Amino acid sequence: MEYTYDRSAAVIYAMRWAYRRNPLFFDFTDIGGNCTNFVSQCILAGCCTMNFTNTYGWYYVSPEDRSPSWTGVEYLYNFLTSNVDAGPYGEEADVLALTLGDVVQLASSDGDFYHSLLVVGTDMGEPLLAAQSNDAFARPLSAYSYATARGIHILGYRKDAVPCPCFKELYSGESLLDCL
Repeated sequence: MEYTYDRSAAVIYAMRWAYRRNPLFFDFTDIGGNCTNFVSQCILAGCCTMNFTNTYGWYYVSPEDRSPSWTGVEYLYNFLTSNVDAGPYGEEADVLALTLGDVVQLASSDGDFYHSLLVVGTDMGEPLLAAQSNDAFARPLSAYSYATARGIHILGYRKDAVPCPCFKELYSGESLLDCL
């Protein structure tokens, strides 16, 4: 079954956790960066559904038991834009056409995408972004230094069972596995 992604839940989660770390998740800041981990948490807050497919899914159980897409910039892009199973799915979109809860990814001049951010607002058409590693909330895209930016518009999510709310437990840092 297909369901509507809760964009406001993703943004509310980002607002709470942009400047601190949810104890339910390992902080990868000092070992490669925490940006995609944080964006994945925000997306999870908006869909409460993981995809536990080995290697190609999108899930987090522990630092040692997670999919590459949970913490890897390119892997998250690949998962979201090609997922046909459980969990969130989306499509590449113009950065200026993104809405709340969508994803922006930044690349260096050599074309390597290195940073994931969550859209939490707009200011005169410019995306305002939340991120971790270099913690920020409602920072304008123009404040970042990058060669290329791409957007991922989240279209919705799929789940076999009736969705269960997980937002309260996730938001408060109490539980990760309820209804996932």
